Amino acid sequence: MTLTVKLLNSASFCGGCCRHKVLLQLLGPLISHSKLYSSYRRPGAEPEKKPLWQNADFSFKKGIDVLKTQLNLLKQETRDHLIGPEGQPFNQYLLEQTKVVWQFRSQEDLNKWVISSDVEIGGKSEVYLKLGRNDQGALLYGTLNTEVPRDGETKYSGYCSMRAKPPLGSFRRKKYYDWSNFNSLYLRVRGDGRPWMVNIFTDPYFSHQKDDLYNYFMFTRGGPYWEEIKIPFSKFFLSSRGRVQDSQHPIWLDKVSTLGFTIGDKVDGPFQLEIDFIGLLNDRAHTEEFAYETYDKNTPV
Repeated sequence: MTLTVKLLNSASFCGGCCRHKVLLQLLGPLISHSKLYSSYRRPGAEPEKKPLWQNADFSFKKGIDVLKTQLNLLKQETRDHLIGPEGQPFNQYLLEQTKVVWQFRSQEDLNKWVISSDVEIGGKSEVYLKLGRNDQGALLYGTLNTEVPRDGETKYSGYCSMRAKPPLGSFRRKKYYDWSNFNSLYLRVRGDGRPWMVNIFTDPYFSHQKDDLYNYFMFTRGGPYWEEIKIPFSKFFLSSRGRVQDSQHPIWLDKVSTLGFTIGDKVDGPFQLEIDFIGLLNDRAHTEEFAYETYDKNTPV
């Protein structure tokens, strides 16, 4: 560890070079309580001048423990791969009609999700996430506030969201959900009558597509009863940075990164949404491939 710190303090890293960022990515599991990504900075705020690697706490013991954990995870992944897709026999995988991806029965299930609001840009909305009554379902609640922060640059405010953490493989490799055997999203929820936006994130093929996501609306009816909602994947439309794109195409269901929910109906006041489970459904009666008009990008002359 002493050698690593000396390398990070050397002149080659201080001369405007980005090699320390590469080294930090390689040493990811060895670093505790440090942020290796750039967080949002409010307009007008001073940038942090201290390099991120100087805040890193190098722990050799933790590195050994993480290495053992990652090797065991790699062993399990290899075993599952030899059995079949997602650790299932191939015939069982092909005939699967329904699947529960997320359910909420413990604090461990809640830890797979992150919540955010317009507080990140100086807003005043509040959002919280906890287990529901009798540890059945997740309760997402808070208060929406559309007051725009007075920073001279932000024009819109008033949103809260909940998003699943992207799956990671052994040694923090990116993994993706393969939903190509299913054609619909299936949820059991109980809301307060306010509309929500369901967001699906996929792996971007090009770097400029990193802000692309697929959206569709989820309308809750309110009241004391649970409702089961089925949303075909063909209904999801492509957007980027809050703008619906002219060029539309279906979701790449074999490269799904994560899923989330957003409320931003421009109505100040409290909100709540209970979620029992989020699953997938292969509805044989649904034959629609894509609900929106597509255009030929290279129109013949």
